[in-house]
Amino acid sequence: MKLQEFYSQKLEYGLETVAADKELAKHIQEILIWHKLLAPPADGKFGPISASALREFQELMKCNESGFLGPDTAKKLIETHPDELPQRELNLNKDLASRIIKYMLAKGYHVDRKTGEYNIIYVEGMNPDGTLNSDRPNSFNDLRLVIQVVSRTPKIISIWEATTEPGKYYTYNPMNSKGAARIKFGQYKAWRVGTHGNAEPHEALIQVSDITVHRDFNKDMIRTGDKLHTGSFYINQHYGYDYPRNNISYASAGCLVGRTRKGHRDFMRLIKQDWRYQSNRNYKFMTTIIAGDDLLK
Repeated sequence: MKLQEFYSQKLEYGLETVAADKELAKHIQEILIWHKLLAPPADGKFGPISASALREFQELMKCNESGFLGPDTAKKLIETHPDELPQRELNLNKDLASRIIKYMLAKGYHVDRKTGEYNIIYVEGMNPDGTLNSDRPNSFNDLRLVIQVVSRTPKIISIWEATTEPGKYYTYNPMNSKGAARIKFGQYKAWRVGTHGNAEPHEALIQVSDITVHRDFNKDMIRTGDKLHTGSFYINQHYGYDYPRNNISYASAGCLVGRTRKGHRDFMRLIKQDWRYQSNRNYKFMTTIIAGDDLLK
């Protein structure tokens, strides 16, 4: 049922009963996503993550129905506009973490703010000090970052050399006849913990949902003018086999790649501490990919 029907009948549901009604669960998720309390998409699977977002809404709106869905919560979910939700202002300064979060908010991207949640972000063509580089092709000159909001302040928990682009080898020898894949800047909830590679299998984030890429059919190693292609292309987040900074070599055919084995293992250990993964080993991670020059505008 929809929330309006639930409210009109003055029902009270425990969270397990909410989860059993997929239409109701999905409607609640859609509203929580609208309020930026829950990461999209709404799928009707009302587990611990959705329950946590609902509890946060109840706390912010002072609903006296924690642990269950009742008429007061339903009414406020139906009637409350995001502008009316008590502010959860972030402390944003001029540091790189704050600049990235400001950019994400301006773009309408989701920012995970709760304790024990991590934001995975790649910035293309940027140095670790936040300055731009030449974004030279076939080089590990991008950033992989994990940002956490701590006491309302975004902090870079760790940062690594990376690439968001394929190297020369797979640009000139693409695995797809339409051309090598360059991920389209944006935000995607599309990766789960799994294993990447055959010759050197290792733990990585494996693509499990659609993303959009630019197809470099003309092999000029830039996105401009390239056709978009949406689907599942094995665009994983893995390591770059310790290749030198100035040579991606065989490390990427379009994946999001941390340059070193050690750095990647540290990345995986960190993100697996996220409470959402700890509560659900099939948790799907969200990742944001940003153009460095757009970030600095």
